[in-house]
Amino acid sequence: MNPPQFFDLPTKDAEIQPLIAAKWVTNSPLVMVDQYVPSLKRYRAIAMDVGTKDPFLTTNTQLDQSLTRLGVAHKFETYEGDHGNRITARFAAKVLPFFSENLTAAR
Repeated sequence: MNPPQFFDLPTKDAEIQPLIAAKWVTNSPLVMVDQYVPSLKRYRAIAMDVGTKDPFLTTNTQLDQSLTRLGVAHKFETYEGDHGNRITARFAAKVLPFFSENLTAAR
């Protein structure tokens, strides 16, 4: 483990760490989505959003396209911002209402 974050980044001292980078790629939702379609289709709701200046915009857009191609119901939204600058506002305006609507007791 790597305290205090307890995860390893794929680069260290500006050098790619091949094993760590491979683990990041292998565990990417975009890479794994095809093998979990039946489980994903059982979800009550899936939503994702990403800032238009987020370095993960392309990957998240590709994930949205994959979910659409695979027939997995979901919502995808972009907003003006980067990876972290609108978290508080998005949490209050989007995440909590999403959970409130979709995390009800089992019927």
